[in-house]
This record gives sequence, structure tokens and C-alpha cells, in this order.
Amino acid sequence: MAKLTKNDILKAVEEMSVLDLSELVKALEEKFGVSAQAVAQTAPAQAPATSGETEEASEQTVFNVVITSSGANKIAVIKALRELVPTLGLKEAKDLVDAAPKEALTQVNKKAAEEAKEKLTAAGATVELK
Repeated sequence: MAKLTKNDILKAVEEMSVLDLSELVKALEEKFGVSAQAVAQTAPAQAPATSGETEEASEQTVFNVVITSSGANKIAVIKALRELVPTLGLKEAKDLVDAAPKEALTQVNKKAAEEAKEKLTAAGATVELK
């Protein structure tokens, strides 16, 4: 068996769908007995924060991409959505865009969420990251 390099693995992960990545993470957690949850870091001592400041202090690492409105050009939004989620069929993508506000992607990292928002916004959709 040929030895896989880190770059080979990264390339394979890059080409996987969101669903496949989710299954991979679960399999890795099971196999190695670890958790993919972020470890809480201790913040330096400072004055007590109000509840709004506390939420902003802990940076969010996992996002849901929500299409709040499909805009005037639904076809472009459907095409952009299918680029982001290649496993999504045409009918499913159309139904998702028509049902706005609706989650398009769930539990994705910050970079993927921002890229998805950029593509969908460029296509004419109104998008929120939650």
C-alpha cells in the first residue's frame, strides 16, 4: 500500500461533500476516541462583561449558512447552491431556494461559511451566518 502524504489527504478532504465530511469526522472520533469539539481557552482576567459582551468574546467556529431570501435571480442562486453542495439535485436545490429562509449548509467552519455566503450573495441571495 502506498503511503499517503498530508497533501494527498487534504486534497481528498477538499473534494468531499459536507455529508461525507460529517461521516468522516464521526468515524475518526469513534476510531481514536476523540472529540472534534473546540477546546475552551481561558481568557485573561478582566472586568466582568455583560451578557452581550460574553457572547462576542467567545469566537464562533462552526456556522450554519441560511438563505433568508433568494432574490430576483433564483436560477443563479440555485446554480451557486449546487456548486457548494454537489450532492444536491436540481429539484432539492430549487425547493431549498423556494423555501427561504432555509439552512443551506450546517455545521461548517468559518472559511467555508464565508465562501458560501460570498457565492450565494454574488448570485443574488440574501444570506445569514448563524
